[in-house]
Amino acid sequence: MDPVTALVIALGAFLLGSFPTGYLVARSRGVDIRRHGSGNIGATNVFRTIGKPLGVFVFAIDAIKGFAAVWFSMQFAPPAGEAVTWAGIVSAVAVIVGHNYTPWLGFRGGKGIATSAGVLLALMPWAIFCITVVWFVVFWLCRYVSVASISASAALPVSVAGLWLAGVSGNAPLLGFALLISALAIWRHRSNIERLRQGVEPRFARKTKA
Repeated sequence: MDPVTALVIALGAFLLGSFPTGYLVARSRGVDIRRHGSGNIGATNVFRTIGKPLGVFVFAIDAIKGFAAVWFSMQFAPPAGEAVTWAGIVSAVAVIVGHNYTPWLGFRGGKGIATSAGVLLALMPWAIFCITVVWFVVFWLCRYVSVASISASAALPVSVAGLWLAGVSGNAPLLGFALLISALAIWRHRSNIERLRQGVEPRFARKTKA
């Protein structure tokens, strides 16, 4: 893939990722989401602050951003296996960075979990299945979204490596990409890790039967 193509793909994906879904959805309800809850513009904070329907909507749109960026870039790339893989990786990194550091809000965005899920669905669907299972199991056990997200992020490169070794899917560039976004996602959760250490991280209560 030539440098001009890579630059066009990266810029387009970054701009798509930078669309601040959670902020705009909350603003439509008269709420500056940055001043409530964790201060994050992602789906979890919207879910807690404004309600489940809008939280689910924000998650879906942020995931679609990631999927669309990767899918379109892979169509745009030259029709060769290696070039298609690298086009997907370039756009995946760019769309996640755009979401996490949106220039429209002073380079403060979300944590990239929903956008990463969309990226992985387009790039590595078997891996997203594995880490989704990890997310739900961990969340069911502890009821912390942050712990579930960190666990799923840590499980990503393990899943990609396992699938590659098993001959199901994957290659060295995809494993390198998985390691990169796993580290980025965990780094973006450092404030959650600190709140967990202090025992003040918000937790979803289990529903009790009447």
